[in-house]
Amino acid sequence: MLEPAENARTVRSWLRSCERNNKISRNTIAVGLVVLDRLTRSSPLKKEDLFSKGGELKGSRSGLPSLLESYGIPSKFLKEATTRQAHQDAQTLAEKLSYGRQLSRTAESRHQELSEAVSLLVGEAKKWLAKQPIRVNCDRHSSPSSWISSILDKARGRSGGVVEQHLVGAKLQKRHPGRTVLNQPSHAGDRQTGRSGDFPLESVSYHVTATDAKEAVQRCADNVQSGTYPVLLVPKEFLERARVRAELAGIADRVTILSIEDFITQNVIEISTEQKADFFSVLREIIDEYNRRLEEVETDMSLKIELV
Repeated sequence: MLEPAENARTVRSWLRSCERNNKISRNTIAVGLVVLDRLTRSSPLKKEDLFSKGGELKGSRSGLPSLLESYGIPSKFLKEATTRQAHQDAQTLAEKLSYGRQLSRTAESRHQELSEAVSLLVGEAKKWLAKQPIRVNCDRHSSPSSWISSILDKARGRSGGVVEQHLVGAKLQKRHPGRTVLNQPSHAGDRQTGRSGDFPLESVSYHVTATDAKEAVQRCADNVQSGTYPVLLVPKEFLERARVRAELAGIADRVTILSIEDFITQNVIEISTEQKADFFSVLREIIDEYNRRLEEVETDMSLKIELV
């Protein structure tokens, strides 16, 4: 039985040997996971069990997104491993691990023996993802609403509400160019900073949340008590839940609750009409402002947005 640390050292050495220009490609990380997954499920294997006659790693195309997701890696990391070099890398790894001949014969033991090696590759995949901006494809024939939904879908589970907050801030700044819209780090709470909400403007206070608004509703209730009018913005999927919370808090008729998607979309349409510009140009202006605000107060630049 090989110790988990020994297999991890083998994979770490293999990764170093696969570097090109001091970088490890997504394809290499993906095929490495495919090899380890196959060896965990069944060992030992023959070369033909892992590779086609043409030398391509089986399972590196069809089914790859599902395999990645099973290890907690978003399917967007890579749809399929296509480079010839990656398949050669996979063969090298299989050889270094002796096609599993030194692994235990039970699946449970193999899983333990390869656990550190798998964690190493999962970590490399997440490092790669952390360095990439949120890239959103905007079909010019689609509606602004679909573009905003795509942005929030890409941010879901990745930003912890940072994207939602700064997107609304950017929209407010573009809608009110003559005013300075507050820009603070996402972790700066309302009570700690003394502000009435994420974006106080005159007698209105905007609250932005990426969740079901449990805490935000209480802040809205505080606004009502102090004479400030609250506007609560939540992702569309949490809209009804937020309204129920407002009803239970007794402020349903004292607060406006809107989806972030509709809130931004409406202004894209309004601004484009005023400027006689197309929808995509206006959205790009908002995203440029979003990226500027993000750079100003946040540290995670992987949350910048790139429209394509």
